[in-house]
Amino acid sequence: MLAPYILVFAVMVVYPVIYGLWIGLNFQSYKALFADPIFFRTVINTIIFLFVAVNLKFLIALFLSGFFVAQRAWVRIVLVLFILPWAVPSIPTILSFRVMLNPENGMINQQLFQLFGIMEGPGWLTDPTLAFASSIVVHIWKSLPFWTLILVTGRLAIAQDLYEAASVDGANKWQQFRFITWPSLATLYVTSTLLSMIWTLGDFNSVYLLTGGGPGDLNHVLATLGIRYMRNNNLDLGVASIIVAMPLILPMVWFMVKRLSKGAE
Repeated sequence: MLAPYILVFAVMVVYPVIYGLWIGLNFQSYKALFADPIFFRTVINTIIFLFVAVNLKFLIALFLSGFFVAQRAWVRIVLVLFILPWAVPSIPTILSFRVMLNPENGMINQQLFQLFGIMEGPGWLTDPTLAFASSIVVHIWKSLPFWTLILVTGRLAIAQDLYEAASVDGANKWQQFRFITWPSLATLYVTSTLLSMIWTLGDFNSVYLLTGGGPGDLNHVLATLGIRYMRNNNLDLGVASIIVAMPLILPMVWFMVKRLSKGAE
């Protein structure tokens, strides 16, 4: 009875992992990878992307979670609309952003011309800095609803009696957040942040579908750089670019598992 499951696991999981690691044993691939000037810029882009996108996303999610816990009918309707970007598949939504941000005939630059008379709008996808910032914004917009729901769930688990007692004692909203909400959400917030960083490190949709790593291959992250090498028939470099991300992933996984183990004790 277990044989089919073991066979599927071996074919779909074990074999691809072992084969990828076997390809990654070619040390010449790492020499070629480190000699590529795009690689070091990609590492810097990845670190900036993780630090800015994840932390900004969770600060916004923490703020919005306080709004969506309000027990009002219209707030629930807004919450349903807010979830839609996360529920809709990535390809059509991100490609729609690519159309809107088109410097020549995109909707955003057209609106800038109609409202403010700006003849030549910003090069959202042609300027390296703006293109990278746009990728961060799209990533936040796409994944923000999910993490907001996680924090909303955490807030709903807090006993309302604590807030009522604090209100009777004269505590204002900030004091209630500082001494009740944050201590109750701190573990969930940190664990979710670490998990989001792991997922974001492997997310290539926000960058690849919006800019393709451009302009001029200046905005790649490690996930999209591997795709670039594979499309150029450099499978060994593609695998090497993925393996070098392990020093970033393993410490986060270890720290997250350690925190979860402490919470289970």
